[in-house]
Amino acid sequence: MAETRKILTQVDPVWSQIRQEAEVAIAEEPLFGGLIHSSILHHHSVEAALAYRVAVKLASAEMSEQLIREIADAAYAADPSLAMAARADLVAVRERDPACHRYLQPMMFFKGFQALQAYRIGHWLWNEGRKDMAYFFQMRVSEMFGIDIHPAARIGKGIMIDHAHSIVIGETAVVGDNVSMLHSVTLGGTGKEEEDRHPKIGNGVLIGAGAKVLGNIKVGDCSRIAAGSVVLHEVPCKTTVAGVPAKVVGEAGCSQPSVSMDQLLGQ
Repeated sequence: MAETRKILTQVDPVWSQIRQEAEVAIAEEPLFGGLIHSSILHHHSVEAALAYRVAVKLASAEMSEQLIREIADAAYAADPSLAMAARADLVAVRERDPACHRYLQPMMFFKGFQALQAYRIGHWLWNEGRKDMAYFFQMRVSEMFGIDIHPAARIGKGIMIDHAHSIVIGETAVVGDNVSMLHSVTLGGTGKEEEDRHPKIGNGVLIGAGAKVLGNIKVGDCSRIAAGSVVLHEVPCKTTVAGVPAKVVGEAGCSQPSVSMDQLLGQ
């Protein structure tokens, strides 16, 4: 058993850490034993555990847990990048969210992380031409988590969605790697045109709570969008924008605003 754990740690340290934290959680709260075993310890990998969690959360009278689990398993088997992105998302949440003290927390309790992983499966379905099933995933994510991400949207890895209530990301939106956003963010359009109509968010961007970024505009790498801002025009790299409508108010304040999570203007 010890040798197996050693190999697991070398191959997948994130999964090994999650399993260790799961065992500690059961020791601290025995009533969680069944939940933790079924969600974490019963599985052999991050992929298997995520497939189970997504299926449990999205299942309904319309679509059984077993069917959703089979879809999720197929997605992870066909596209290894899904699980790699999930690992990067886990690390992002653990490093950036001061309320997160263990990798186990996002897996079990944080709807932003869970909704993002369900979206990733829906996006895989969309790319496979299974659009109706992708729409079903979008619908259930919206119903269960209060987050509406179109399955055609393209989202990078290392994403943290903090609190995550009322997030809306439109069909032609693109979100780069290592982005952090807080609750009530909208990446939307400005009308009913059907062409490319949603924002393109660069790498390392921090989007504050309640910010609305509208239209086919580019938000440059490592920039900050202040809480409550309405962004209608391009945002240069490494700058801070604020206001309604948003204007440049200074530099970003650091090289990685999405990691520092510093939201104070003038910093």
